Amino acid sequence: QVQLVESGGGLVQAGGSLRLSCAASGRTFTSSAMGWFRQAPGKEREFVAAIRWSSGSTYYADSVKGRFTISRDNAQNTVYLQMNSLKPEDTAVYYCSVGVRWRLRLDSDSAYDYWGQGTQVTVSS
Repeated sequence: QVQLVESGGGLVQAGGSLRLSCAASGRTFTSSAMGWFRQAPGKEREFVAAIRWSSGSTYYADSVKGRFTISRDNAQNTVYLQMNSLKPEDTAVYYCSVGVRWRLRLDSDSAYDYWGQGTQVTVSS
């Protein structure tokens, strides 16, 4: 089984920064891609960023491109989301995810097989 443990969420003022971490573990852990999604109150879960594990290729939602950076640490099986220039509309629960099989599209939750518990990010004005 795969377990994902997220950390780094919290309260920050607009314009500030946070770095989210997601550590993956498990005897059968394998990953084609890892992604970050978020869900704001009253809204459906939306894609934020993804990284292909082997190549390191990254993908971003238009709403965060230029502000957020996804990266990985292969030795630690950990993915990070560096969030800069945060805006109130970034407020959401952020979820880390793992996709086992290769898929062309990584911006859909259907590409992922395992999910973390979520970590709250709140950006105040």
